[in-house]
Amino acid sequence: MRQEQFLEVLDRDEAEARWHAVISRAPLGAEEVDLPKALGRVLADDVRATVDVPGFDRSSMDGFAVRAADTFGAGEETPRLLRLTGESLAPGAVPRVEVHGGEATPIATGAMVPRGADAVVPVEVTDLVDDAVAVRAPCVPGFAVAGAGTDMGTGETVLFAGTVLTSRETGVLAAIGVDRVRAFRRPRVAVLSTGDELVAPGEPMAPGRVFDSNGQILSDAIRELGGDPVPMGILADDEAALDHCLTTALADCDAVVLSGGTSKGEGDLCYRAVGRLDPGVVVHGVALKPGKPVCLAAAGHRPVVVLPGFPTSAIFTFHEFVAPVLRCLGGRPAANDLRVEARLAVAVRAERGRLEYLLVGLVQSGAGTLSAFPMGKGSGSVTTFSRADGFVRIERNVERVSRDEQVEVTLLGAGLQPPDLVIVGSHCVGLDRIAATLARDGVRVKVLAMGSRSGLSAALRGECDIAPVHLYDPKSAAYNTPFLSAGLRLQKGYRRVQGVVTRIGEVRAVEEMIDDPEVRMVSRNAGSGTRVLIDELLAGRRPPGHAYEPRSHHAVAAAVAQGRADWGVAIEPVARAAGLAFCPLRDEDYDFVVPGERWNKAGVRKFRALLEPGGEVAGELAALGFALATRASTQ
Repeated sequence: MRQEQFLEVLDRDEAEARWHAVISRAPLGAEEVDLPKALGRVLADDVRATVDVPGFDRSSMDGFAVRAADTFGAGEETPRLLRLTGESLAPGAVPRVEVHGGEATPIATGAMVPRGADAVVPVEVTDLVDDAVAVRAPCVPGFAVAGAGTDMGTGETVLFAGTVLTSRETGVLAAIGVDRVRAFRRPRVAVLSTGDELVAPGEPMAPGRVFDSNGQILSDAIRELGGDPVPMGILADDEAALDHCLTTALADCDAVVLSGGTSKGEGDLCYRAVGRLDPGVVVHGVALKPGKPVCLAAAGHRPVVVLPGFPTSAIFTFHEFVAPVLRCLGGRPAANDLRVEARLAVAVRAERGRLEYLLVGLVQSGAGTLSAFPMGKGSGSVTTFSRADGFVRIERNVERVSRDEQVEVTLLGAGLQPPDLVIVGSHCVGLDRIAATLARDGVRVKVLAMGSRSGLSAALRGECDIAPVHLYDPKSAAYNTPFLSAGLRLQKGYRRVQGVVTRIGEVRAVEEMIDDPEVRMVSRNAGSGTRVLIDELLAGRRPPGHAYEPRSHHAVAAAVAQGRADWGVAIEPVARAAGLAFCPLRDEDYDFVVPGERWNKAGVRKFRALLEPGGEVAGELAALGFALATRASTQ
């Protein structure tokens, strides 16, 4: 039965149940795969050994094959003298001479143990004496002998159906002589990005356009799940072309994943196109954030999904709905998501009525606990998703999660690899250069741009190793040092200049622009040192655009350069790189607060060394217009 609906927003579980009721999730069948091409495939049948491994009693070290009883009582002062049989055994050789009582045969690692012998004496405890060997230590029966079939025996099940073949399993298959296996067929999944605004990576960019990242993200996610993506490129908002593309995809693929065009706008055509399939749209709208407009459909029993166009929304809804289905189609076991407990470092508000995903970065804090720093909830950020360690699910009936509340974090990767250095605080292009240098030296660095005050708080709570700050104290006319408290130390950084950025040709004074209601500004995030400077400049005024609070100097420059704002406050190198005019406001100290107990941590020491005059990054910082401080550190 055809269903046509728009955003009948369903609970997540109800939406999944409706979709599963109309699509097939059974494995797609098996095919023969040559062993050299079997890596990553999923076994469709159990595999039983047809040979014994090892296939013979095998020596596990260089020495002499003996009867263990002949070595009893041997010692440094009382060696046992055994006659050599006249045979020497190398790997691959078949013994011809039996070992009798009082005899020994030289044998190499991996060679077949001769009849009569039940142990191998290590060469290190023996001495050759003419045509005999003196044994200076006893051994027990079975010592240094791997018995036939002790690894795997004929008829033993060595791998079970459903096993994902890694190098370990392919090694087992090779060891029992298997050159072909039956594996589940990999699902072929058509991937199509839609929208007039999309540009393929590598093509020229134009105003109002964006590079298509969803096509790459989704194709590689399908590969990670053991599927075969069939990239179909970018399709403009053309209904007839979309219908033709869907027909082509369904003729060759087991599933279709589209992104973009899920909403009700005039150019949003995907949900209409899949609505013409049979049974067509099953669900259009799920109580998720991000990801509300996801469209779950079917063509016959084949799954067809229209994901939201914004990258983070597309990724979340793919993993929430599509990934489990692709696992089933490919015969893979259900995902066993790794979850960890953490303390939320910053309070967050949520929207009651829908399940919300909060991306977080994880850092080790005191007593071995984890702290989760929110990394934003926007649906369009690819970089935020790539830098996050995991996400927190905020249930639909929750409006606020308090600071320090225990939360469960689902990790985005296979495992959490803790960084060597955690930096939380103010962002700067100079910091990017320092962190890049450390990364090239093998230091795993995590940088969370949360603002100076958040960084200072994180340092006090033991949630970071370094907190970049540029906080001005009007009373003392000093930067940063007045804000230190017991247990914190200050690594001096460099001087930089903050100023008002405008487009080239702007001639009005700052005060004139602030007072003009037709002029828009761009602010900065609360808690940042730049925001403190802006608030001082505004002296209580709230010009148009004051509520727009991006987290970086680059975002401020982009807003001004693109005409979405007329002025903002940023550092000089960013303004210069963006081709903007720059009017200096204040020189400031950009320094680094370090918890005292972490001052001599290896990663912190490397960081501090880079800030020494003449250090590795001194020249790069100078080229950016930053002057290194002459004083290294203060208590």
